[in-house]
Amino acid sequence: MNIKRNIIFALEGRKKAGVPIVENVPIRMRVVFAGQRIEFTTGYRIDTAKWEADKQKVKNGCTNKLKQSASEINTDLLRQYTEIQNIFKEYEVQDIMPTAKQIKDAFNARMRKQLAKVKEAGTEDPTISFWDAFGLFVKECRLQNNWAESTSKKFATVKNHLNEFNAALSFDIFTEEGMKDYVDFLRKKDMRNSSVSKQIAFLKWFLRWCTKKGYCHNTAYEDFNPKLKSAPKKVIFLTNDELNKLKTVEIPHNKQYLERVRDVFLFCCFSGLRYSDVYNLKRSDVKPAHIEITTVKTADSLIIELNNHSKAILEKYKDIHFEDHKALPVISNQKMNVYLKELGELAGINDPVRETFYKGSKRIDIVTPKYALLGTHAGRRTFICNALALGIPAQVVMKWTGHSDYKAMKPYIDIADNIKADAMSRFNQL
Repeated sequence: MNIKRNIIFALEGRKKAGVPIVENVPIRMRVVFAGQRIEFTTGYRIDTAKWEADKQKVKNGCTNKLKQSASEINTDLLRQYTEIQNIFKEYEVQDIMPTAKQIKDAFNARMRKQLAKVKEAGTEDPTISFWDAFGLFVKECRLQNNWAESTSKKFATVKNHLNEFNAALSFDIFTEEGMKDYVDFLRKKDMRNSSVSKQIAFLKWFLRWCTKKGYCHNTAYEDFNPKLKSAPKKVIFLTNDELNKLKTVEIPHNKQYLERVRDVFLFCCFSGLRYSDVYNLKRSDVKPAHIEITTVKTADSLIIELNNHSKAILEKYKDIHFEDHKALPVISNQKMNVYLKELGELAGINDPVRETFYKGSKRIDIVTPKYALLGTHAGRRTFICNALALGIPAQVVMKWTGHSDYKAMKPYIDIADNIKADAMSRFNQL
């Protein structure tokens, strides 16, 4: 018997708020035969830009978020392809047309058998507990991915939530029902849906790592995608009018500490630097017409040209000594965020901003004066929005900011389009 079949590796088609997801997308193996179709989880994820759809493999030289290389992933995909073909050949020899369930069960059994062989070889600890694995995961990923302190804190929070959910956790608990129970637990903590989604994403990251290591054999989590309503996060930035208000507001004598905060924030508004990068900016990074930096977050090497505004701020502080040869008087992020709200209120940046979010199925709208939402990252957002509104091409802005794809830029492009449309409507008043 010859069983006609088609075995395809493809990225899973997922959308969020109607927009296709293009980062960290699961690679699926689809098997079609005798009018039946089976979907398998390969255990790997990759960005769509790093996937060759026609060749059904990861592009050479690329890695995914777990730092798994193209050769490693493609070799394992070929192994899975070979295994599924061998299963069909065995049924052909027996002259039997298998059911979809028989093929799926046979394939999963072979995968478990191979994992068992890996364990017997001593490359992994077959008796590792959930919590020991979590500790190893944090330790390895922190070193390999050079985690920032903020990422380490996020996973400390993940661990606290999991411990509160069930201190005696095991990998077998996270079936589809177990995942639903965990979502319900997080909802009862009065979390926003967006926060619940992040916690589930962090958990799945950990479980995928455990599956790859051979610690976790329960892969039900891969197909668990709860439908949680969410609204796009509001992008807080300053318009040109608000920027001028901030630049010209008179600072009282008893609040002179706000002057340096204003200068550092305005430098971010006119350079696009993140707080971490302006904090680390050294005098040696400043050249006559540009600055040269290696970003803290992504380790990108960037050359950012100076304009009259950013140049004037650097000139103001060039003869003042700061520790570690810093170029600007940058205080802690926490203090700066507090002072920025104070500065924004002083400048009258108080337009009401409505934010929408969901808790379960309940929609919640809150209105806040804009100054209360100001933070250091608003400087970078202000730079991007105003640069695009001025007509500077997105690809040029991306070279300054270090953005690698248009997905991250899309919210800003939409805002810039709205700004330009609003500006055009002013002609109607003539």
